[in-house]
Amino acid sequence: MSELAEVTWNLDDLLGERSDLDPQVAVGEMLDEAEREAGQFAETYEGKVAGLDSEGLRDAMTQLARISDLAGRALNYAHLRFAADTADPANGALLQMGSERATAIQTQLLFFELEWAALEEDEAERMLAGDGLEFCDHFLRNERRYRDHLLTAPEEKIATELSVTGAGAWSRLFDELTSSIRVDLGEDGGEGVSLDIALSKLHDPDREVRRETAEAITEALQPGLRTRAYVFNTLLQDKAIKDRLRNYPHWLATRNLSNEASDESVQALIEAVKGRYDLARSWYRTKARLLEVDRLADYDRMAAVASDDGEIAWEEGREMVQSAFDSLSPEAGSVVERFFDEQWIDAPPAPDKRGGAFSASTVPSVHPYVMLNYTDRRRDVLTLAHELGHGLHQALAARQGIFHQDTPLTVAETASVFAEELVFGRLLEAEQDPAARLGLLSEAIEGQIATVFRQVAMNQFEDRVHNARRTEGELSVERFGELWAESQTELLGDSVELTDGYRSWWSYVPHFIGSPGYVYAYAYGQLLALSVYRIYEERGDEIVPGYLEMLASGGSKSPEELGRLVGVDLADPGFWDHGLDLVAGQLEQATTAAEAVIAERGR
Repeated sequence: MSELAEVTWNLDDLLGERSDLDPQVAVGEMLDEAEREAGQFAETYEGKVAGLDSEGLRDAMTQLARISDLAGRALNYAHLRFAADTADPANGALLQMGSERATAIQTQLLFFELEWAALEEDEAERMLAGDGLEFCDHFLRNERRYRDHLLTAPEEKIATELSVTGAGAWSRLFDELTSSIRVDLGEDGGEGVSLDIALSKLHDPDREVRRETAEAITEALQPGLRTRAYVFNTLLQDKAIKDRLRNYPHWLATRNLSNEASDESVQALIEAVKGRYDLARSWYRTKARLLEVDRLADYDRMAAVASDDGEIAWEEGREMVQSAFDSLSPEAGSVVERFFDEQWIDAPPAPDKRGGAFSASTVPSVHPYVMLNYTDRRRDVLTLAHELGHGLHQALAARQGIFHQDTPLTVAETASVFAEELVFGRLLEAEQDPAARLGLLSEAIEGQIATVFRQVAMNQFEDRVHNARRTEGELSVERFGELWAESQTELLGDSVELTDGYRSWWSYVPHFIGSPGYVYAYAYGQLLALSVYRIYEERGDEIVPGYLEMLASGGSKSPEELGRLVGVDLADPGFWDHGLDLVAGQLEQATTAAEAVIAERGR
């Protein structure tokens, strides 16, 4: 067995003293306990929130925190088991049971949110003025921002009860459908490989391999394409109905509210990024010259420009990432070391494992877990650094408690991108070969393009499909493909040829399904993180205490307040342009390296 094969997570910490029990029994018992406490909570407080004083509010929130912790541990256990093996019926049944039970608990507690939001402003402020509410103050203030979008108590209960067979069920189906996709690359005896492994082949330096891989992916996407389009259509309409009933002015309003970002600031970000699409096009034209083709095709965009894509085995990648966090601070290094030593990571790819990578914060009383699909590529080391950046953020923020551990999505990428930059700098510094350095620099600029420009292009696809579904009715597979091509062409212009097969590639992106509106936060977070990293490069260790304080603050402060801890002014209208200037600087560096290699070839 390889070293990587042994890097699997141990989820027992989520079950605690029940870890020796059958998972179905253990999860059931935890939810039983949470349900009993939720019932007692409702008996004590329903109809009485308006009469609480500060001490009463503190006691109520303390009880809610315990219930949330119990239910959260159970549900996270079920989700993580399912992510590791989506094909096991027992995992699917456990997740469904957990989701249904957690929804029932949530229904019992709905009254508190509604009664809290209904309070007059001066009454809410009177309660919040007391001592001991720091663990939930920001959370409670945020909850009141939804008061104009809440339904009546009976309506909210119905909506919550139905959610388990509504959006949540459709999202789970989509995950199962995409996890089961097999791409026939002429390997493994014709059984096919997972979509993640197939997509990794698009980095191959051989254009014929990339073209054949892209065609195989397109072919693999075809059998379930209409079903995935139906799932997407259903969820688009589900969201349209909810937005209408809750009086949200547009499809992105709910996401902006949860991100603590104004519509105006988000639109400013999107327009700023779209206004610099030329940066992506410029690189793709340079890359065409590097690859010695007239124009890139869609399957060429991630091609390695060096003959060696830089394979890095797990142990070497682990040491490199650990060293980078150690260099930041002993505290950061110590936290990250625990992920490796205490089985908080699941790294090897597997046939029915969920694709991609993530870090699950779980609950503050336990610890985060990281999932990867590590394939020994150099970019996998950066992915490891990225997810452990999230893990560090989540672990440090756990001290804030369950109401403030998680940050808005717009800030959530700060630590992950910062960690990537740390590791990238080490990779670049250690590489002396000009062609290999170009490979690294090209990966870096392509990472910026993917995270900033491509995510905004995907936001524009979402904008098109949400609005089209509301005005045109159910969208055909062809209409989805048309809107996808429009948004991609808007980004790429004539710098990249979009093949006909690429029109179906929207259909495996999970964010469109489970987290509508999510993707722009990547661009927001990337530009924020680059700005923070630039300050770190300029000021070194001087910024580290403020940076760690920012991470440890979790969601206890607004994004603007968190930014100020590291000297960033998110309210500055020119902030996005400044971040994009940093991307432009990286592009210039990569282009200079590319021109040197091209010139060397011509000698």
